[in-house]
Amino acid sequence: MNRQSPPNIIALIGLSGTGKSSVGRELAARLGWELADIDVLIEQAAGCQIPQIFAEQGEEGFRELESMVLRQALAQPSRIVATGGGAILRPENRVLLRQHAFVIWLDAPTPTLVDRLRTHDEQRPLLTTGDPAARLEALRTIRAPLYAETADLMLSTAGFSLMQIVTSILDASHM
Repeated sequence: MNRQSPPNIIALIGLSGTGKSSVGRELAARLGWELADIDVLIEQAAGCQIPQIFAEQGEEGFRELESMVLRQALAQPSRIVATGGGAILRPENRVLLRQHAFVIWLDAPTPTLVDRLRTHDEQRPLLTTGDPAARLEALRTIRAPLYAETADLMLSTAGFSLMQIVTSILDASHM
C-alpha cells in the first residue's frame, strides 16, 4: 500500500510471541492512540478467557467472535489494533485489515517465539498440545502466505528492542 498521508489505524499481525501486544501498547502510548488488543476485547465480549471459549465453542465459535470484534475495532480511527495470530485465516478479516489499516506483519524465528511464549503466563489454546516449535512451524506454513497477502510491511522482532521496532513502524507509516 502506498500511502501519501499517515494512516489513522495501524494493525499488527503475526504468530503468537512476535510482540503484537507489547508493540501495540508502546505504539499506542507514543501516538496517544487507543490500543484495541483483539484477544482482550474477545475475552471482554465473551465474559470468559480464550481457552474457555475454545473449549465451549471450538475454534469456529472463537473465530466468529474474533471477526465481530475485529470489525468493531477497525471502525474507530486513531487506534492500534493488535490482532490474534489467526485473525488472518478468514478472508473477510484480511479484506477488512487491508481496507482500514496500515498492516504490519511482525515475525521472528520459531525458537525465539517458543522462548518468548514460555515466559508468558497466558494459555495459548493452539499451542497447548505436542511440541510447541513443531506447532508454530505448522502454523507458520499455513499463515505466512496470508500474513504476506495482508501486510503493508513485514518486520522481524528478533534481536531488536521494543523501541527500535516501534521507531521502525512509525517511520514506515510516516507517523
